Amino acid sequence: MIKKTVIRDMRYALDGNAGSDAVHRKPVYSYAVTQLIDDSGITGVGFAFTLGEGNDLVCKAAQYYARQLVGKDIEETMADFGQLFRQLSDDPQFRWLGPHKGVVQLALASVTNACYDLWAKKRGLPLWKLLNDLAPEELIATLDFSYLEDELTREQALAILVAEQQGKTAREQILTSGYPGYDTSIGWFNYSDEKVRENCHKAIAEGFKAMKLKVGSEDFNRDIRRAFIVREVAGEDVKVMLDANQQWNLPQAIEICGQLKSMNPYWIEEPTHPDDILAHQQLAQIIAPVKIALGEHVPNKVLFKNYLQAGAAAFIQVDAVRVGGVSEFLTVSLLCKKFGIPVVPHVGDMGQLHQHLVLFNHISMGHEALFLEHIPHLKQHFAHPAQITGGFYQTPMEPGSSCDLLALKD
Repeated sequence: MIKKTVIRDMRYALDGNAGSDAVHRKPVYSYAVTQLIDDSGITGVGFAFTLGEGNDLVCKAAQYYARQLVGKDIEETMADFGQLFRQLSDDPQFRWLGPHKGVVQLALASVTNACYDLWAKKRGLPLWKLLNDLAPEELIATLDFSYLEDELTREQALAILVAEQQGKTAREQILTSGYPGYDTSIGWFNYSDEKVRENCHKAIAEGFKAMKLKVGSEDFNRDIRRAFIVREVAGEDVKVMLDANQQWNLPQAIEICGQLKSMNPYWIEEPTHPDDILAHQQLAQIIAPVKIALGEHVPNKVLFKNYLQAGAAAFIQVDAVRVGGVSEFLTVSLLCKKFGIPVVPHVGDMGQLHQHLVLFNHISMGHEALFLEHIPHLKQHFAHPAQITGGFYQTPMEPGSSCDLLALKD
């Protein structure tokens, strides 16, 4: 039974221009951390990701949600978590502040993720195994399909999971081979051209077959020059992604994406404002066959549904520390499976939690094991940091979701 909750405001300044993009020039990687402590002494840890200021607001909201869990048994809670998730996300005291977005949604992510971590630790299993071992009906009971019924009902989602049971054993080989990663740190926005070139060589030497460059400069020529540097070093066999972090308006996006086509980007990420679905739809049609990826700043399953309905994104980067946590992440993954669109998460968690979730997506849902973003900058702060060998995530075996931070043990 959960007897105590603790909320922590954790902030980590980065060195050497790491983490910078066209919009967020001086990020402070920060977590609003929820700890759920049960009567056996086990602590579930979950968090949401921010870039510094305002992290305290998320912590305050998480405290409100978390105290509603005191006195609850985690097994009973997770047996019908989809209902609890809807109850919390529609809380009449907080819903006006969203609904289902902003500070309150981030807070819900922190608390939700702590519930899944506690559940896995109580069972003595890594989260990926707990999720894969659940019967389809048990997994569905942890999800909330409200506002999706026009595209994905509970029954349809269950049918997807049941149909994918047949191939699970074959797909489990990925637990041995490892899940492919891509290096997102070769080209942070504030890095010099020389640093970008150096990092590309390093990433290739480390075994990465895909990498990402930050674009969105006021001078389009800078973006073009740097993109071709990456392509030159990487060669044609390496996937190169470009990420504008919402910097462009639609006319700018049309112009610069047209100029970047010739270096053959695997995708162009967050080209414009994340709420502007129709702009993405129009851009996707104009720049085809170049594809659009997005999701880092999409806060809920309803907006993802709209993007999928509009055919406005070819890759969905749903992030479990941006949407309402693991539960909503899995719901969006099922929605993407129905639409036949790959899920390639953004990793505000530095890949700690998502290394579990992509294993479930592949093994139980049949999603392609494309690759998972790798950001190493907070590795030293985790009790069980994600391990990358030869460009592949190694399967985590410790109980829980790999989100324990060393500072929480102080």
